[in-house]
Amino acid sequence: MAMMYNPAHPGRILRHYLGEMRVGEAASRLRIARTTLSRVLNGKAGFSADMALRVAEATGTDAALWMDLQTQYDLWQASRKKRVKVEPFPKAA
Repeated sequence: MAMMYNPAHPGRILRHYLGEMRVGEAASRLRIARTTLSRVLNGKAGFSADMALRVAEATGTDAALWMDLQTQYDLWQASRKKRVKVEPFPKAA
């Protein structure tokens, strides 16, 4: 999987799927709390495997799509932060 440049949070993409649907109605259809969905849509929380399965079922997409979007977002965010230098493992004999 090639890493995207500054990928959107998957919540932003889900917001487009919702169109004009209110957050409360979408949360009800997903059987989750409105605050939980709101946090995802606003990029304050990520997609869990359970959330990806629920959203995939509701949108007719694949759960792996949502998990891949979350992974790309997380990797991009992590790559932008200062990290400690790690020591490479020795080569296996």
